[in-house]
Amino acid sequence: MTDNAKLVQSTAELDRLLDDLQKVEKFEPPAEFRARARVRDPGVYEVAARDPEGYWAEQARQLHWDRPFTTVLDDSDPPFFTWFGDGTLNVSYNCLDRHIEAGLGDRVAYHWRGEEGEERAITYADLHRDVQRLANGLKDLGVDRGDVVGIFLPMIPEVVVAMLACARIGAPHNVVFGGFAPESVRERMEVSHAKALITVDGARRKGRTAPIKREVDRVMSGLTELRSIVVVRHTGADCPMHDGRDVFYDDLLARSEPVCPADPLPAEHPLFILYSSGSTAKPKGILHTTGGYLTGVAATHRDVFDLRPDSDVFWCTADVGWVTGHSYIVYGPLANGCTSVMFEGAPDYPSKDVWWEIIERYGVTILYTAPTAIRVFMKWGVEYPNRHDLSSLRLLGSVGEPINPKAWLWFYAVIGRQQCPVVDTWWQTETGHIMIAPLPGLTPTKPGSATLPLPGVSAALVDQDGNELADGTGLLVLTRPWPGMLRTLYGDDERYVSTYFGRFGPRTYMVGDAARRDSDGYFWIIGRTDDVINVSGHRLSTAEVESAIVAHEKVAEAAVVAETDQLTGQAIVAFVTLNADLRGDDQVAAEIREYVGVRIGKLARPKSIIWAEDLPKTRSGKIMRRLLRDIADGRELGDVTTLGDPSVLHQLQERAAARGKATS
Repeated sequence: MTDNAKLVQSTAELDRLLDDLQKVEKFEPPAEFRARARVRDPGVYEVAARDPEGYWAEQARQLHWDRPFTTVLDDSDPPFFTWFGDGTLNVSYNCLDRHIEAGLGDRVAYHWRGEEGEERAITYADLHRDVQRLANGLKDLGVDRGDVVGIFLPMIPEVVVAMLACARIGAPHNVVFGGFAPESVRERMEVSHAKALITVDGARRKGRTAPIKREVDRVMSGLTELRSIVVVRHTGADCPMHDGRDVFYDDLLARSEPVCPADPLPAEHPLFILYSSGSTAKPKGILHTTGGYLTGVAATHRDVFDLRPDSDVFWCTADVGWVTGHSYIVYGPLANGCTSVMFEGAPDYPSKDVWWEIIERYGVTILYTAPTAIRVFMKWGVEYPNRHDLSSLRLLGSVGEPINPKAWLWFYAVIGRQQCPVVDTWWQTETGHIMIAPLPGLTPTKPGSATLPLPGVSAALVDQDGNELADGTGLLVLTRPWPGMLRTLYGDDERYVSTYFGRFGPRTYMVGDAARRDSDGYFWIIGRTDDVINVSGHRLSTAEVESAIVAHEKVAEAAVVAETDQLTGQAIVAFVTLNADLRGDDQVAAEIREYVGVRIGKLARPKSIIWAEDLPKTRSGKIMRRLLRDIADGRELGDVTTLGDPSVLHQLQERAAARGKATS
C-alpha cells in the first residue's frame, strides 16, 4: 500500500481532518497537476465567449467528418436550433474505425468486470468486429435508417456493441435502464415505434438472476411494429424463443457478414432517444442528434477530466441506461480513444470494498461517480477504501445531483488522499453533456459548488420575471444554444417548447433548477425548483436543509420532504441515516434539529426525524423522494418499479406511522 501518510485511520481522525478542511474556502489545483493539464490558460473562457460558434467549430473539427460542415449554428427558428447542419459523419466510425486506422486496434476499450468476478478485456478491434456484424444483422432483420431500436440490457459489453451498431446504420437507439420493470420497457417501445428490441436471457443482481426475456415476453404482445427481438445469452437462464421474431445475439452475429461500412449521416440525424423515468409524469422522449452531441461529449470528456488517452483508465460508475452512461461510458470515452472500466455489479457485492479493489486491479486514474454513492461509502467507514492501494487515482468527479460539502470533502480526503482535484459537474439528460464544472488544472474549487460554466456555455441566474441577477439566489437558465442540446421531445414538439422555452422565450432554456451565485461568479445548484417546502409562508429548499443535516458529524445521509401540517401548511420531515456504528434516539434527533436551526434558522428544523438504515433509491442511486412524501403523509405508495431495493419501504412505513412528532 502506498500513500500511507495520507490514510485516515479512524473516525476521530477523519472528523478532525474534515473539520480542518471545512475551513478551507478554495482548493487550488495541485501545482504538478496544473503544470501538465490539458487546459491551463484562463484565456480560454474569453476566447469562447467572444466567438462561441468558432470555439465549438474548433471542437467539432477534432472529429472525422465525411463531408465537412460550412455552417456551424443555425438559429433562424428558435428554439429548434441545429448545429453543423450541412456536414456528414458517423458516430460509430468516430468511436472505432478512426482509432483502428491510427494503429490503436489492440488498445483496451473496456476492462469489463462481471458481478461474480469474471473479467474480459475488450479491445477497439473486438468492438469493431462485433459492431459490424450486429449492424449487418439488424439490417438483415429489416432495420433501416431512421428505424428505432430498443435496447434493454444490463451492464455487459454487448450493450455498447448494440448502441454503436445502431449508430453505424443510422437507426436511433432507445436504451431502457436495466432496472426498469417490463411494463416500462413496453411503454417505451410502444411510444417510440421501435422496430426491434435487443435484450438478455437473464440479469444478475447481488447473486440473484432475474428472468428478463421471460418477463419481457409477458408484456410485449400486441406491439405490431416490434418485429424482432434479439436475445443476448448472458446468464444461461431458460427463455422462450418465438419463431419468426426472436433470434439469439450470437447466432445473429455468426450468420452476418463481417464488414459493414459506416454510413455517413447528416449531423442532425437522430442518434438516440432517452426517456425520462416517468416517476412524476408521462415519460419524455429526449432526442439527441449526431454531430453536435458527439462534439459536446468528446470535448467535455477531454477537458473536464484532463484526459490523457494513452495512459488514463477512466471509470464512470453510472449505468449505460442513463444519459451519464451514454455520454461518459460510451460515446465520450470511445470518441477520445481511451480505456474505460465497466462493472456489472453493485457497490456492496460481493463485498463493500469491491469498487476499491477494481480501482487497484485496473489502475483506474479517473473516477466519476454520484454523491449518493459517496454518502453510502461514508456510512460504511474508511476501513474499506483503506484496504486497497488507490494511488493510481489522479482525478475525481461527481455527477447526478448537487454534492453536499461534507461528501465532497470526504471524497477528496479519503478516496483522493488530498492529492486529486474534484470536479463537481452539473448537466442534464437534456443538455447531453457537462455544462458547469471546473477545469481541473485551472479552476480553484469550492466544496459543494459546480463552479463556472464551461467555455462555450452561457448560463445565467434570473428572478421570477426573467431579470438577470448578478449574485444571490434565483432560477438557473441557459442563454445560448450549445451543440449537445436536445433537439426536441420525440413526437412532441409542442411539449418541448412549453417545457423548456415556454417561460422566458425561445432563446432562453429553462433549466428547472434553482441556484445561487457567489461573489466569485461560482454557481451552487440548490435543486429542482419544485423541491421546495413552504413552512408558514417561508420557502425552504429541500437540498439546503439536507445539506445542513448531513453536515452533522453523526449523519451519513438524509432526505427531506414535506408533509401536510394544519398549523404551518407544510412541515419538514427528515429521513436520516446515521454513520454505521450509531443508533438514532431522541437525543441525537434534538442535536440534529438544533444543528439545522443554527446553520439555517429555526424554521428549517425538521418537525420529525425518521431513522432509516437505508433510503429508497433507484438502481442508479437517486433517492426517490416521491415515495418518501407518500410515506410521510401516510398515502398509498405510487409506482415502485424503478426501486432498487423494495424491502426498505416497509420499515420506513412502520416507523413513520409510529413516530412521536417533536414540537418546534
